[in-house]
Amino acid sequence: SGSAGVDLATAVNTILKTQNVHLIDSTLQGPLGRGLSALLLGRSSLSHHRIFVIPGVIDADATAVIKIIVYTLTPPVFIPANSKIAQLVPFKASVPNAEPLTRGAEGFGSTGPPDVMLAIDIKQEKPEESVIVQHPNGQSSTMTMLIDTGADVTIIP
Repeated sequence: SGSAGVDLATAVNTILKTQNVHLIDSTLQGPLGRGLSALLLGRSSLSHHRIFVIPGVIDADATAVIKIIVYTLTPPVFIPANSKIAQLVPFKASVPNAEPLTRGAEGFGSTGPPDVMLAIDIKQEKPEESVIVQHPNGQSSTMTMLIDTGADVTIIP
């Protein structure tokens, strides 16, 4: 008694060979029962083992195998099957004016179209794009410009 969460174990052996995000099947499948949703969190001691769990929400109507999203900054890392690397903190959802949706077995925000974000590796190469700039007077010119991922203003010579 007193524990806020229930431990969640991995279903398979996994080797994190890169710093990329990995999805690991857990030993639990939805729905959680009693109309409960849950926060999926990493166990508090996990970061000492160089493994990080990306938090998520498990909806009450999810029916798929619950997946644990993990990454490491120092590969390779081996995670044996039945390792309790995450925990579920259950809660009763009370969202006002929520639309009735069934998530089913899709998981990961399957109630709408996916959001796709631009991601460019700029370690070695600077990302450039050919753009056409049109002046209000109708004159236009084509330029090769650096894609700046953090600028609020672009200065055009």
